[in-house]
Amino acid sequence: MPRAERIEYEDAYYHVMNRGRDRQMIFHGKSYYNVFIEGLAEAHYRFGVEVHAYCLMGNHYHLLLKTPGGNISRVMRHVNGVYTQRYNRLKKTDGPLFRGRFKSILIEQDDYLAGLSRYIHRNPVDMKKLLVSTLCDYRWSSYPAYLNRVKSPDWLYRDEIYAQLGYGQRYKGFRLFTEAGVDEEIEQLYSKNYYPAIIGSKGFKEDVYARLENAELVTRIRKRELDKPDSRVIVKAVAGRMKVDEAEIYYGKRGQLQVARWVAMRLCQTVSGMSLKQIADVFHVSHVSGVSHPISKLRQLLKDDEKLEVLFHELQQNLISR
Repeated sequence: MPRAERIEYEDAYYHVMNRGRDRQMIFHGKSYYNVFIEGLAEAHYRFGVEVHAYCLMGNHYHLLLKTPGGNISRVMRHVNGVYTQRYNRLKKTDGPLFRGRFKSILIEQDDYLAGLSRYIHRNPVDMKKLLVSTLCDYRWSSYPAYLNRVKSPDWLYRDEIYAQLGYGQRYKGFRLFTEAGVDEEIEQLYSKNYYPAIIGSKGFKEDVYARLENAELVTRIRKRELDKPDSRVIVKAVAGRMKVDEAEIYYGKRGQLQVARWVAMRLCQTVSGMSLKQIADVFHVSHVSGVSHPISKLRQLLKDDEKLEVLFHELQQNLISR
């Protein structure tokens, strides 16, 4: 899969993430979490980055950052580099820690900042293996600070997200918003193996392109959007691989298990980035629940059926790299 292009300009917002090499643990206990958080604070004081949310998991992390200086690469070189050095001292080891370049997704502030904070903060309970029973119990994220359960550091910027939600009781309102669960659009955008370079409206993307001086970079980003296979390509690939008629995928048969149809729906979401409404139109479904429910059923099937999981990911990879 082509790696995300790096886009930098002043006052940009990013969802930044990285994980350990070969999915190895990068946090082994309190000391490790604390030195990473110290690195975040240092990045704020040295480079002016604003931290709007963070969540540190066992083998990866999520950050929601704003760069008044337009310097995300410099910021993350410090955060990842310093943590790798301190990790190696604590662990008495040597060598690289992370799998490679950090992922940075440019996001539109007005429509996505609060939703991304919810996605980030919900990681400890939305994983396959629950880390805590309630989000308030997870110490290594900014969530307790947002609820005022712990003292918020001066480098954590909470006010923009509070203001975006518009609740009178900011702490209770933020808790209710986060506990409501990740919305379908965000879940779709962060489906496995699909990470866009930009999350936002068409107008926002055009504004970003206008800011960039590197015409070649703009061309590559636009090409990535245009190169996504459309629903016809996906349905044809699924029909051929699963040996069913394309008509059966488009229309389905009431009351029967329609795995090929569900696979095609999910691939339209993960590979092409289509919305639930767009998928519903393609597959002749009257309501988006007729898409979201089958996709949920497919997720469970993929967990239970190893052969189907392998088939799905082969199809997905072939479509992405075609």
